[in-house]
Amino acid sequence: MIKHHISDKLLMAYCAGTLPEAFNLVVATHISLCDECRARMEGFDAVGGAVLDQRVSPVAMSSDALSATFRKIKAKTAPDGPGYSAAGQAPHTPSAMRDTVLPGPLLAYTGGGLDHVQWRSIGGGVRQAILPTSRHASARLLHIPAGTAVPDHGHRGLELTLVLQGAFVDESDRFARGDIEIADEEMEHTPIAEMGADCICLAATDAPLKFRALLPRLAQPFFRI
Repeated sequence: MIKHHISDKLLMAYCAGTLPEAFNLVVATHISLCDECRARMEGFDAVGGAVLDQRVSPVAMSSDALSATFRKIKAKTAPDGPGYSAAGQAPHTPSAMRDTVLPGPLLAYTGGGLDHVQWRSIGGGVRQAILPTSRHASARLLHIPAGTAVPDHGHRGLELTLVLQGAFVDESDRFARGDIEIADEEMEHTPIAEMGADCICLAATDAPLKFRALLPRLAQPFFRI
């Protein structure tokens, strides 16, 4: 049961296409797990579509627009086209892959399931994998061993943290698979992975974190956190 959801403000920004890519990725991944937020998103999309219908004048399309679209689709799916391997077989695209931990929207960023993630140690048993997104915000997978605490920190901007495996607790609540924590400049916390299973999270930030302890501050530039 998902208890912590995306805010209306973030969902509307996602629908409008105004979020940085890293935040889009977190929202899309949460929506893939959360029926409630997916339904709310579809409602915002419907409202936005109705507004466009009322305010945007129709634009004439070229006479061959439909046939040109079909030609492009055919080129992408032909046995010797870019969408297929040299042997004429469909590649392992994100839509064809499955993973019990990483939802579909993440697979294009990791190149496959959890076994494909290129983890790097950042100390204390914690590992991370920075994902390729635009420079306006950063996204990373975090692997936190069960029972391990992340150093106490605050925020210089917005941080979204989505749990994919296990759970963590902090001063505000408990967060399990599918739950998302939204942290801003007013929040300072010490997330601790629960015992029982390692915690894997997807996190996105648009500014460096604020660590109290000296060692995390010294390591911060090297780990890009």
